[in-house]
Amino acid sequence: MKRAIFEDDHEAFRASVAAFVERSVLPNVEQYAVDKGLPRDYWLGAGKQGLLGLEVPEAFGGAEAGDFRFNAVLAEELSKVNAALPSCTGIHSDIVAPYLVELTTDEQKERWLPRFVTGELLTAIAMTEPSGGSDLAALKTTAVRDGDDWVINGSKTFITNGWSADLVVVAARTSPEKGAKGITLFAVETGMDGFTRGRKLDKVGQNESDTAELFFSDVRVTDAQVIGEVDRGFIAMMERLPQERLSCAVSNVAHAKQILLETIDYAKDRQAFKQPIGSFQHNKFLLAELVTRIESVEAYVDAAVMAHTQRALTAIDAAKVKWLSSQVQNEVLDHCVQLHGGYGFMNEYRVARAWQDARVTKIWAGSNEIMKELIGRDLGL
Repeated sequence: MKRAIFEDDHEAFRASVAAFVERSVLPNVEQYAVDKGLPRDYWLGAGKQGLLGLEVPEAFGGAEAGDFRFNAVLAEELSKVNAALPSCTGIHSDIVAPYLVELTTDEQKERWLPRFVTGELLTAIAMTEPSGGSDLAALKTTAVRDGDDWVINGSKTFITNGWSADLVVVAARTSPEKGAKGITLFAVETGMDGFTRGRKLDKVGQNESDTAELFFSDVRVTDAQVIGEVDRGFIAMMERLPQERLSCAVSNVAHAKQILLETIDYAKDRQAFKQPIGSFQHNKFLLAELVTRIESVEAYVDAAVMAHTQRALTAIDAAKVKWLSSQVQNEVLDHCVQLHGGYGFMNEYRVARAWQDARVTKIWAGSNEIMKELIGRDLGL
């Protein structure tokens, strides 16, 4: 079914992203997996191509697109390669960008944004803690006032870009007595005393992304590192989580769609009992269902992208598209593995790696159970 949300400018941008992927990413993507992370050359190349500053004002070198459809195009094209690329890139350009653009002072913008756009300053966001998971309000990392400084202590885990990030947006508790209303965001930068990183975590999938533990031991920062207002960090995170969840949804659908198209080609070529396996009625009917399911969810996500572009996407609708897209993504990819038979369980096949990569999408950005809880509350239940 023809999609209706993209215009000529978006398709021109899509061609630019596709050219970058073809030229700079595909020749190196296997090495990314070996290294468990994206090299700085990837980020510098993406910056040179104008892919990192979609949300950043032109005054600081960004595109200032003001149209989330461009973000969606970027996520879709990267998702055709694997699930790790849009995750790592999106953390920087979709997730951290609004914090640095909307909540920072003029001095902070001048200090960080020009290098953010070029890929010289790589970013991450540190919300999740070992004991917290999706419960952001229960975080234990603290920032205590000491004279003119803040002293940060605590740890974070499962942080995408955590190993290589130059600047990490860290959520810390500044007023314990206020609960969720006592959390503040800080920019912690590489080289600050007391800021260390644990190992690159050994994940089930997405080997191309570096995911790390972060440790803060008496990290001393000044007010120049505070992002936004003191004690309003939780509100800032809640206001920006819908975009994160929508970015996930876009990637989920595009990732599953690409592997499904490759599986259809496989079903046309793979022979069993002297005929293509796609010609068997069960497989033919199954693929018909999967294509229809993907296109249906894609249309739903497209509607959410348009709503967000028009600044009308609600947190509840973002929760809906996040959980539904990840659920369908995993269901479709599981069927794709089955259709590949034994080859579907071999890591040399893209379908096997895609199946592994996708499992976390039902967990990150708020687990699907949390998404349903939010939706249920909105129903008055």
